[in-house]
This record gives sequence, structure tokens and C-alpha cells, in this order.
Amino acid sequence: PEIDLTGHMQAALTAYPELGCTGGPYELWCRWGISDDVLCAGNDRIYEFLEGVLTEVMELFPSEYIHIGGDECPKVRWEECPECQAKIRELSLEDDGKNTAEHYLQNHVMSHMERFLNENGRKMIGWDEILEGSATKTSTVMVWRDQQHGITALRRGNEIILTPRHYCYFDYCQTSQPETEPLCVTHRYLSMRQMYRLDPFDRGMLHEQDRVLGVQANLWTEYIADFDQVQHMLLPRLAALSEVQWCRKDRKDWNRFFEAADRFC
Repeated sequence: PEIDLTGHMQAALTAYPELGCTGGPYELWCRWGISDDVLCAGNDRIYEFLEGVLTEVMELFPSEYIHIGGDECPKVRWEECPECQAKIRELSLEDDGKNTAEHYLQNHVMSHMERFLNENGRKMIGWDEILEGSATKTSTVMVWRDQQHGITALRRGNEIILTPRHYCYFDYCQTSQPETEPLCVTHRYLSMRQMYRLDPFDRGMLHEQDRVLGVQANLWTEYIADFDQVQHMLLPRLAALSEVQWCRKDRKDWNRFFEAADRFC
């Protein structure tokens, strides 16, 4: 289960405008893109809200891992918010040339929520943006932007899950002709062969493979109208992902796989 914070909170802010930097009013986000309105990281009331939400999540899901996002959180509101800037001064956070004080402010929120999950016997997963600052070594990083972020996480001592978008985003079109496809990310194209090219231990990960927990595909259902479309987007690419994940490297062969997949289809 994933509850994304501190961004991707437009619906929550619409219901609880006092948790945002501006106080609202906010409206439900009904279009593509990323909202600048996020939880106010200088407002300690957000912790009561987030802990309440995650408590309900933990009651519903017995899983060891809980995903708390951390991605696509613009900092423009925090840069202008008196409460956020006061919290930055209170915590003595500073720009260091690599990351801004606002990045470290997000790390502060994420670390608080990780402690809360740990106290309840769970582990935290976050998207690779949590590396922008001082992510704890105990957090698991889900690598979506590119594999270099996975190498960075491994060097810091984190465990990772690979889901690089150029190989693992199943809401990308299956063909180079998006006009023949159902609704999908039309400016992106992910063929089964491209999916099969993914090497989980490529580019410096081989010596750290004990901390590469696995590979995941993402199919965002904001693009999905019904289950028939789910199947269309998943198959046969899901078969390629399974072989990438489980096949011994010396057995991995596109021609063998394609012939088997062709017989199955």
C-alpha cells in the first residue's frame, strides 16, 4: 500500500485546508500534472493527520512494508511559507550546494513518519526523491527515474526496488503508434523487447545485489477505464518482466523468450 506524502495531497487539502501552507481554499485536482500545493511541513498538525491515516492503512494491510511516497513534491509553497521557514530555522537546516533547506525539511517529515512506522513494526519505502537530502539508511528506495539513482542509494547503504520508467512503466504505449492504442502516456513507448533489456544488476549494481530486493512494474490506473484495458497494458510485457526478474542471466535470451511468448499468445 502507498499513501504518498508530502506531495500528491490535493484531495486531502481540499478536505483539510488548514494543513496547507496557504490555508486554501483548494479544489480537487482533475487534470494531469503536479500541484504546487502540498502539506505544510512547518505545521506540526500534519503529523496527527498522517499518523492517523497510516494507522488505518496498517490496520487494513498486514504487509511488512508501507510506501509513503516522497516524490514530486514542489517546494515553492515552502519557500514562501512563514511556518515552513520558521521550522527550517528551528532545525538549523541550510542549503549545501547539492540540496536546499527545503529538501532537508522534507527529509525531516519523512524521517518522522519512518520512525512512526518502525515503532509499529513496519518498514518504509519511498520513491528515489527521498535521496535528495539525508534519507536514512533503513529506508527502502524505489528507483523510478533511472538506475543511477539506484546506484546512489546502494552506495549510501539503502536497499532498493528497481522500477525505472524507461523499462517498467506499463502505462506507456505498447507500440510506436499511439493512435492505435487505448488511453496511455502517448509521448512514451515501451515495447516488450525494451522491457526485456532491463538488467537489474547493470551499471555498478552487481557487487551490491544483496540489497537489490527486486523489480516492479507500474501501471497507473488514472489511464485505465476497465479491466480489459488492464490486461491489454500488462500483457505480454508482464511475462518479459517476470523473466527479467527470475531468469538466470546465462539463460536470458530474447529469441527463446519471444518464441515461447508467441506460442502462448
